Amino acid sequence: MIDLHTHTVFSDGELIPAELVRRAEVIGYKAICMTDHADEATMYHSLENVLRFVKKHGHFYDINVLAGVELTHVAPALIGEMVVAARESGAQVVVMHGETPVEPVAPGTNLAAIEAGVDILAHPGLITEEEVKLAAEKGVALEITTRGGHSYTNGHVAALARKFGAKLVVNNDAHAPRDLVGQDLRRTIALGAGLTPEEYRQTEANAWEIVQRCMK
Repeated sequence: MIDLHTHTVFSDGELIPAELVRRAEVIGYKAICMTDHADEATMYHSLENVLRFVKKHGHFYDINVLAGVELTHVAPALIGEMVVAARESGAQVVVMHGETPVEPVAPGTNLAAIEAGVDILAHPGLITEEEVKLAAEKGVALEITTRGGHSYTNGHVAALARKFGAKLVVNNDAHAPRDLVGQDLRRTIALGAGLTPEEYRQTEANAWEIVQRCMK
């Protein structure tokens, strides 16, 4: 299991990095990325602190520990420059808070994020065929999420990803201990979204590919 979309106390999560990583390790995750919500005002502070933890403490765990960001409610016109700034500031994984059906995300966010080449477009809602095609071309992974509310459109995302060959990953979007689901529920949610067992296994391979790219 790999989770590349989680939150700590540096945004709206309940856990400090050490506890989040330890809980994921005990459950059986092999890699985790802390991706706190970020905009121009918060990104540099949260990323600096999480990077410090990863560099000094990450190797003490039997789990690959990464530092990233989830750009959230950023104006679409500014997403491109924010992605560049995040990478220049050390973010190993850049996630974009997509156009979920349960939050007022600005229209155009999905497209701008894909054009900017984020690593993962989180909970992209009723993403369009044109956007999924572009995600496939640019290698942007689309998220199947275990988080309530955001998960309403998992089936739509899965179907279009299959149709156009876009990569999928499964993430928890964990904010609290209860959000770190185990293997059985994780697999059930993925299959419930319409994935086959082989497609589910491929989501983990896709996530591991991102981890390996970060660890180079």
